[in-house]
Formats: sequence, C-alpha cells, structure tokens
Amino acid sequence: MRGSAGRRILGGNAVSETIISTDVVEKSNAARKPDLERDYASLGERLDRRGIAIDAIRDKVEKFGVAIPSWGVGTGGTRFARFPGAGEPRDIFDKIEDCAVISQLTQATPTVSLHIPWDKADANRLKQAASRFGLGFDAMNSNTFSDAKDQKLSYKFGSLSHADAGTRRQAVEHNLECIEIGRTLGSKALTVWIGDGSNFPGQVNFAKAFERYLDAMREIYAGLPDDWRLFTEHKMYEPAFYSTVVQDWGTNYIIAKELGDKAFCLVDLGHHAPNVNIEMIVSRLIQFGKLGGFHFNDSKYGDDDLDAGSIDPYRLFLVFNELVDAELAGAKGFDPAHMLDQSHNVTDPIESLMLSAVEVQRAYAQALLVDRKALDGFQEENDALMATQTLKSAYRTDVEPILAMARLRIGGAIDPVAAYREAGYRAKVAAERPTVAGGGGGIV
Repeated sequence: MRGSAGRRILGGNAVSETIISTDVVEKSNAARKPDLERDYASLGERLDRRGIAIDAIRDKVEKFGVAIPSWGVGTGGTRFARFPGAGEPRDIFDKIEDCAVISQLTQATPTVSLHIPWDKADANRLKQAASRFGLGFDAMNSNTFSDAKDQKLSYKFGSLSHADAGTRRQAVEHNLECIEIGRTLGSKALTVWIGDGSNFPGQVNFAKAFERYLDAMREIYAGLPDDWRLFTEHKMYEPAFYSTVVQDWGTNYIIAKELGDKAFCLVDLGHHAPNVNIEMIVSRLIQFGKLGGFHFNDSKYGDDDLDAGSIDPYRLFLVFNELVDAELAGAKGFDPAHMLDQSHNVTDPIESLMLSAVEVQRAYAQALLVDRKALDGFQEENDALMATQTLKSAYRTDVEPILAMARLRIGGAIDPVAAYREAGYRAKVAAERPTVAGGGGGIV
C-alpha cells in the first residue's frame, strides 16, 4: 500500500475510500438537483407520449460502464512534441487514483485497462490499490510496438511477424506474461495490437509476415485461460506507413476465425480510413459472432485519438444503434467490451475522460430511444426518408437529464466536471507530483 498519501480526501475529513470528499459532491449536487428534477420530469412526459418509460432507460444507463485506459490519464503528444500537464501521474498507482476520481464522479467507469510494461508492478499490490476504490481491471494490453528498458531484442522491424524467430519468441513470451499478470488481477481478456508492417514496397513479404504473425498468435491463444477472450485490433497505418500486418477488419476477422472461439475483433474508431462505414463493420462482426469490443475515441483526419463524440457524435450514435439492435434481438454470444482509448494533448485528461464516458453513455441512451418497430416497418417498405428520420428522432432527443439522474441515484455528480473543479483535485496533485519536462520529436 502507498500509505496515507494515497488517501487524498479533498474539501473535508471523510474517511471513506474516495478521492474527492463526498461533501464536495453533495454540495455540488444540491445546487443542481432542483433543475435536474424538473428537466427529468419534463423529458419523462415527452417520452411517455412516444411510449417510452424514462425510468427504464435510466436503469439501463446506470448499469452501463466503460473502461478507462491507464495511459489516458497522462498527457499525450504528437510526433512533433509533447507538452506535459500539471500533476501528471508518476506511476501506475497515481494513475489508479486519477481513475478513481473519474469513477467516483461519473459512476460509469468501474474498470481500468492496463498496458504492460508501462504499468508493470507487483500484481497483488495493483489489485489491492484498485480495490480500495472499488475498481476492477478490464482487458490487459501488451506492448510490442515499442522497446522496453533492458529489452534484449528490438521491435524496430516488427514483433510477432518479425523475420527473426528470437524476436517473435520474445514478443510471444511478453503476451503470455500479460496473461499471467491479468489472472492475478482478475482480468478476463488480452488485447493485442501490433505496429508491424513496412514503410517501403518490397520491404517485407506480405504472405510470410502474416503467416509468422498467425503462428505466433496461435501460441498466445493456447496460453489463454478457459474463461478469457483474445481481442485483436486492426489499424490501417502507423507506425508502418506502406503496409500493416493487421490492416483492416477483414484481416482481423480472418485472424479471429483462424485462432478459435475465444478470439474476437476489437474495433478502434480511429483505426479506419476517413469515411469508412464503421457501423456496418460493427454489424458484420456481430452477425458472424466475432465482435469483441471497442476502443472509443474520435477523429477528424486519422487516428487522432480525440475525445469520444467530440467530432462526429452521430457516428457514435449509429454504432450504438447497431449494438442496441443486437442487444434487444438477443444476438448469440453478444457481449462487447467497452473501453476508451484517447490521447489528451490540450485538456485535463481527467476532464476529457469523464466527458467521454458520458458521451458513450449518451449514445447508448439515444439508441435505446429508437422506435425499432417503426424503423423495421419503414425499412421493409423501402421508405428511406422515414427510416432515417426515425433514427434522427432518437438522436435529436436531449437525454442529458437521464444521464445526470442516473449519476445522482448511484452516487455520482450531476455535473462531473463542475464537481471536479470545485474539489480542486488538479491543483492538489500538481503540488504533490513533480513537474515533468517537455520534449520534442525532432521533426520540423
């Protein structure tokens, strides 16, 4: 245990395992509760005229959670430079505390997803640190796209698909280690993303590289516990700019089929070419039982890793339209994992992650409002206009009162960002955590 320094209670003398004093949250909520109750009642009346019970939607929102990426609570950067933020976490235990703040105020992020070796520490100590705040652990993430300190062989020219058998073995062993760490933590999944590929035509043999990757992944798959899942993640480019070994959802689907029943495809919203119909990809993977889950973020140009719903909230809604459709239809084996995966360069990462968690919940709530019977009828009648307006009707509904009421009922903040700022958490940790120097990428 970290000791008393880990029990940061701001604004009061509370002894509960919360980072921000419940007094601060209660005071923040008390000022906003009357308006919320009026807004909730008004929305409830309007939804009732559409045959929708607002409390039923609220109850589903209360149960919906999305995992926080441990790396997301730090300040990100670009190929050009990184500008550190105040009070950045020094290690995984600081990260867990920041994640606890997000969970406390949103009541929507009950789990943390770790990245090894970035977050490597004694597994029992990690489990104890998280359990103090009621946090669990989501999928484990391996890292063979960069070299760790004292690593024997480099991944500069690939990892699981590397031409050198020794490098591939090192990458396989790292993934098996991630599984063992996850077993102690209570995780039930491993996410594998590799940056393997090429920057020049002729640099690699496409078929040989993919076969080497599949052979390595079969070894990792064989090391999975019976109750675990393996998520493979596709990305069309970067850091390999000419070819990427796992470049699209089709290749990802092939991998999942080749490996077995415990292998699934993970969809990162930023890992596709601009204008790709991601919601249709989601539908296809659901239909054939290979949707594993998501990394939620947003983008304008490429893999920007912006806050979820910040650029194209309608696309996020359309993705959830497919998810809710499958949920209500009882699709076989449908159990997608939800996690944020973002890089925060100019905002407070905690604030961005709180708002992103809320935006994912918002898309879920809006998708629950879709009149499925009417939509199905318009689709069967080829009434394109009314079909799309049925979706728009749900999307245009302001579900903020539902989200806020759900948070209030289960102990969160009506306005998470306001409560966070009122607590002064960032200033507090900035005074305790040393300032990190900035750095440039050397690109001009």
